[in-house]
Amino acid sequence: MDRSELSAWLRLLETPGLGLEAARRLLAAAGSPQAALELPAPAQRELLTPKQRQALSELPPLWPDLLDKTWAWLEDNPAHSLLTLGDPDYPAALLATADPPLLLYLAGRRELLACPGLAIVGSRSPTPQGRDNAEQFARALSQAGLTIISGLALGIDAAAHRGGLGGAASSIGVLGTGLDQIYPSRHRELAAEMLQQGLLISEYSLGTPALPPNFPRRNRIIAGLSQGCLVVEAALRSGSLITARLASEAGREVFAIPGSIHSPLSKGCHALIRQGAKLVETAQDVLEELPPLATTTAACSHLPTSGDAGALPAGAPAKVLAEMGFDPVSLDSLMARGGWPAHELSAYLLDLELDGHVERLPGQLFQRRAKA
Repeated sequence: MDRSELSAWLRLLETPGLGLEAARRLLAAAGSPQAALELPAPAQRELLTPKQRQALSELPPLWPDLLDKTWAWLEDNPAHSLLTLGDPDYPAALLATADPPLLLYLAGRRELLACPGLAIVGSRSPTPQGRDNAEQFARALSQAGLTIISGLALGIDAAAHRGGLGGAASSIGVLGTGLDQIYPSRHRELAAEMLQQGLLISEYSLGTPALPPNFPRRNRIIAGLSQGCLVVEAALRSGSLITARLASEAGREVFAIPGSIHSPLSKGCHALIRQGAKLVETAQDVLEELPPLATTTAACSHLPTSGDAGALPAGAPAKVLAEMGFDPVSLDSLMARGGWPAHELSAYLLDLELDGHVERLPGQLFQRRAKA
């Protein structure tokens, strides 16, 4: 894309009051953003309202600065690029959805767009077990050839990206901000790793801050890029259920990991299962519903990193884990179940915590961390 074409795209998409639907109509009629801006008045009257025609006749106030900023961003790093609706690299799965973005900003391994993908989404405040499940499922599925797609949010999203980066097929993050505005800021290091080994995507122009309406809207891209959507933990009013619904409406498979009947973060997954989502307990449950992925193509591979967790303990600590079950439990409850003295049980729990088998939760609760 040369500077004149970029200029036309930005003017078409950033004109206040024009809107994406009007821009889509103009592009369909004219074939290119340059031609869309030069349509004669009779053609414009057929496609646009009077207010939209007036908006298009005026130069957007921030357009010159945005053009300079975007052009500099593209020249700054060869991993930075743009993808338009008519580009041959535009993912066919996303193109087939009801509202594909007209322009996407990319940073990282553009070739990952050609790989089969799976969305993994869930709570921003997951349980330790949910976080473990997201990372372990993502790693196993990435190793099987599925690129892991999520939204770079706190909690399940971040765990899924880390797992995806640890497998063979890597990970794609879809942002609700401009690619120069990493949100949340604590994920800058993760975003830098994604830039090197994975791919970051946004439909929002550079400088776009974290605006609440943008995040539900970006979910359609997460769903559209994916062959299926796995929900790990979600409350009944979770935004993750929006992604699952969009995936279902686009004809994608929806998967959900069940949890404790007492956990609010299991309610959304259980609701999805009642509505027809597949209950999954292992990565193989997901792979059975998707096309065979026995090998990963060269374009979608990089060296895996992390290994598996250690083996389960033996002796008394193993008995403590058995008594815990998988729901959060207090020290008093464990003492009553197993008959251990407080000091002895506390020592066992500390050893289990240090070995990564148990997580200490707020309120003096403990929860077992099982290998997914």
